[in-house]
Amino acid sequence: MDNIYISYNFKITPKEPATEILIAELGNKGFESFVENEDGVTAYIQKGEWNSTLLNDIFILTSDEFEISYHIEEIAQTNWNSEWEKNFDPIQVENLVSIRAPFHENPKLKYDIVIEPKMSFGTGHHQTTHMMVQHLLKLDLEDKKVLDMGCGTGILAIFAEMKGAKPLDAIDIDTWCYENSLENVERNNCKHISVFEGDATLLINKKYDVIIANINRNILLNDMKTFTSSLNDDGVLLLSGFYQEDIPIIDAEVSKYDLKIDIILERNNWVAVKYLK
Repeated sequence: MDNIYISYNFKITPKEPATEILIAELGNKGFESFVENEDGVTAYIQKGEWNSTLLNDIFILTSDEFEISYHIEEIAQTNWNSEWEKNFDPIQVENLVSIRAPFHENPKLKYDIVIEPKMSFGTGHHQTTHMMVQHLLKLDLEDKKVLDMGCGTGILAIFAEMKGAKPLDAIDIDTWCYENSLENVERNNCKHISVFEGDATLLINKKYDVIIANINRNILLNDMKTFTSSLNDDGVLLLSGFYQEDIPIIDAEVSKYDLKIDIILERNNWVAVKYLK
C-alpha cells in the first residue's frame, strides 16, 4: 500500500495519565494508530485526513498539569506489524487472561487471546479494555447473546465467546477495526461471532443479554436509547471509554431507561461501569 501518513511524535511529562487521555482525544480526530515509547507516544493519521488545525481543540494539550511537545513527520505507510512487534508487550488480567500477539510466548493462563492489533484500538493496554475484561471475568456468559459495540480489535467479543457466550455480534464503524476484528476472530478460532461494519443503526430489532460499549462519552450519550432498548430484561450493560468525572452525565442518561449502576471500576481516572436492567 502506498498511502502517505503523517506522524506526530509527542513527548509527554509526566506520561500518565496524559498519554491515555491524549490517545483517546486523537482517536476521535481520525488518528489510526498509536505506538507508545519511553518519552510519550507517536500517533499516525493518513495525509488525506490531516489538516493544519487538527490539534486546535485537543483539550489535554492546553492542560497546565502536563508538558507536551511534538514534532511532525511525513512518512510512507509503516509496517504496522513490525511496529507492534517492537512496542506491544503482552499483558495479563488478574492472572487469568493473557492478551498477546502471535510472536509472544503463551503464558498458559486460563484464557489466552491472540491478536494482531495493526491499526485498531483495543490492545488490552488501554485502561478501558483492561477493565472491561475484568467485568466480563465476573459474569456468567454461558449461552448469553452478547454485543460488542465499538469492537476495535475484537478482544472483548473474543473473550466473551471463550467464556461461553453465543451468539455474539461485534460492530465497529471503522473499516480497519472491522477487518482486524474479522482476522482476530478467525485467529482465535471463534465460531459464534458475527462482525459488522457500521453504527448503532444496525441494532434495530435486535436484542442482547449483555451489551459491551467501550466507545467515547458523546457516542455513548447519543446512542444510549438504542443500547438500552436492545437489552433484554435482566440484561447487563457494560460502558467504558470515559472518565470518572463523566459518570454523573452518563448515569443521568442511563437512568432515563430504568437501569441502575451495579459496579464501577477505575484505573488512572478511566472508568468502566456495569449497569443492570
